[in-house]
Amino acid sequence: MAQDAHGTIDAVWRIESPKLIASLARTVRDLDLAEEFAQDAFVAALSQWPDEGVPRNPGAWLMTIAKRRAIDHIRREIVLGRKTEELERDVAAWASPGADATVDEIDDDLLRLIFVTCHPVLPKESRVALALRLLGGMATPEIARAFLVSEPTVAQRIVRAKRALTAARVPFEVPTGPDRAERLASVLEVIYLIFNEGYSASAGDDVLRPELCEDALRLGRVLVGLMPHEPEALGLVALMEIQASRARARVDAAGDAVLLPDQDRSRWDYLAIRRGLDALKRAERLGGAFGPYAIQAAIAACHARARTVEQTDWGTIAALYDALAQLQPSPVVELNRAVAVGMAFGPAAGLEHADRLAQEPSLAHYHLLPSVRADLLQKLGRGSEAAAEFERAASLAGNARDRKALLARAATCRF
Repeated sequence: MAQDAHGTIDAVWRIESPKLIASLARTVRDLDLAEEFAQDAFVAALSQWPDEGVPRNPGAWLMTIAKRRAIDHIRREIVLGRKTEELERDVAAWASPGADATVDEIDDDLLRLIFVTCHPVLPKESRVALALRLLGGMATPEIARAFLVSEPTVAQRIVRAKRALTAARVPFEVPTGPDRAERLASVLEVIYLIFNEGYSASAGDDVLRPELCEDALRLGRVLVGLMPHEPEALGLVALMEIQASRARARVDAAGDAVLLPDQDRSRWDYLAIRRGLDALKRAERLGGAFGPYAIQAAIAACHARARTVEQTDWGTIAALYDALAQLQPSPVVELNRAVAVGMAFGPAAGLEHADRLAQEPSLAHYHLLPSVRADLLQKLGRGSEAAAEFERAASLAGNARDRKALLARAATCRF
């Protein structure tokens, strides 16, 4: 019974903690304090729910406990003369009967928290750690395990992030005007960074970390719910849904990676694909030119609609990569474009495109560049050159299973 209650508490915390912290942060104006009061409520739940049972509305129960802690703290601060008349009005409103927040107020607070947590003043690693902590409800050890870094490293990133936000006097608000687009781009980037680490682990022994994909998808869906008229938010959700649909087919029984052309497409999650295509259609209905996430979602949709490798519309995919390269030029986009060109117009055309990236400094240690070149060389019948490139890719790969797969492909080229 107690074990069931603890499992329920963990699940409730994942869902409710961002709302708690968001509501508390608006009033106490301090992320550390907001998180502290939310965790006080969590500790109270751990103490009482196993014996008393889970309340009918666990989110409201947690909010009540957290608000009491916050109100007591603010009253002490007011007595000490450290707060303003505005806070006195806030605490009076909070403490009054029937002062429960409306759904709209909670949504507004949560949207503010998303924009604050993902503020571009923070380094990417800090934004990711803080987002998983405050928005994903993940504890420091969980984040450390997910990204294969030490707990002190994660803890330092979170502490420094909060200090940086305080030092920069980042307001607890949703930006408007030109700032909104820049800040939204940062929010979307953080969510996609989390998803990508789950979908294609950069280090360690596992190809996938499903829990990170699930957290990113949940954050993306929350964002779309809060900002339903943002086409790029819909594009990102569409992209993640379609990519996540391949998760079961991406690894074999031994846990090794299975490349897209070799995947058993009957194992794809076609319900997730339908959700992704629906999100993409919603983005299209909003009108205007597609942004980078919506274009990538359109590329993923081309793969999702093809029931066999041969049915893949590589011409459209190559054209979409052309559009993406113009909108968001980067060496990685150009590398993906080389793959698409190779599939649409032949391996020689793809290799010519990939060879232009050979001197790109940012790809010097990126294992996928020699991997792509190796694949194209193998298709051209240049086996020994392909084997050497696969071996070089393996030497650069950080993930153990990626290294194993690349060395296996190198071996096939030598026969």
